[in-house]
Amino acid sequence: MATKADPNKQGWEEAEFPILCETCLGDNPYVRMARLWEGMQSKMDIIGSQSNLPSAKVVFFIEICQTCAKLKNVCQTCLLDLQYNLPVQVRDTALNITNEAPRSEINREYFAQNIEGKIAAGDSLINYGKTDSAGREMLKKLARTEPYYKRNRPHICSFFVKGTCTRGDECPYRHEIPEENELSHQNIKDRYYGTNDPVAKKILNRVKGGGNSNITPPEDKSITSLFITGVEEDITETDLRGHFYAFGEIKSVVVVHKSKCAFVNYATRSSAEQAIDKSHNNLNIKGHALKVAWGRPRPTGPKTEVQAVTAPQGLVLPSLESMEIPVPPGETPDGFLYPSQGKYLNNDKYYLCIR
Repeated sequence: MATKADPNKQGWEEAEFPILCETCLGDNPYVRMARLWEGMQSKMDIIGSQSNLPSAKVVFFIEICQTCAKLKNVCQTCLLDLQYNLPVQVRDTALNITNEAPRSEINREYFAQNIEGKIAAGDSLINYGKTDSAGREMLKKLARTEPYYKRNRPHICSFFVKGTCTRGDECPYRHEIPEENELSHQNIKDRYYGTNDPVAKKILNRVKGGGNSNITPPEDKSITSLFITGVEEDITETDLRGHFYAFGEIKSVVVVHKSKCAFVNYATRSSAEQAIDKSHNNLNIKGHALKVAWGRPRPTGPKTEVQAVTAPQGLVLPSLESMEIPVPPGETPDGFLYPSQGKYLNNDKYYLCIR
């Protein structure tokens, strides 16, 4: 008798293609996928998983099975929410979603069987439409609008950290010294269940008040500029003026579509303070959520002032006029500036190398 196609009875899951987010798929349209039968066990221990996804330079492994991924609506590799590309803890906190997955060995198989039945019937395990609208708006502001492919960089070479890597430039891993911080200690189960996730804590702290430093008025009263991010191609200077003119006289508006940012310069400090107070976390133009922060002035000034600041005390920097630059033998200073203007212009004995 053939084995029934029930993952709870045969002990592993058979899937043709994994559930992945756009970032984990990568920017290369040519993706190579290999299937390893019973290759590894799901980190959540509900059922087995045997797929992995190698790419040209980076190999991605499937961390959880499809049942676990569908239960939380997350990517099988990075375990981030597929809708907003955010950690599970951030999504569950914003939408007030409670964790119903059991952690005991006794109830896991029974729970997985019920989940498979709901999925087969076409039922949605997470209905975003029935959640709090304020929570959805907050997630839209926190969500990344474009894939973050920098996350797909190769891992740091452990042999390089130990000082024993002999591959040099041919090593497929990064030769960097890792930074030791709270984000270095992450756990797959904590990320999946949404508990004690350091990445989620950093995002939530920024939402609850840790990010208010961008709207705190700087001590320099001469700063009257606002920095706008998230400016798309369809947002013009007229659109920005139409929103910010209500708070005071505007000196200029500079839009940089290449960097998706803009600068709004007010005539008075009070107008800038009122504009950032009313527009912070509450600016939406043509369906795009924009972020507003205080601009910072660029240090500019005459070269003599820069030299006066950077030069050590008691040291006088000589000017070019006072420096006597020697010329090649047999030549006079008049009429000879560069080698290409000398007598060796068409002579093979003189070469000019540009590195």
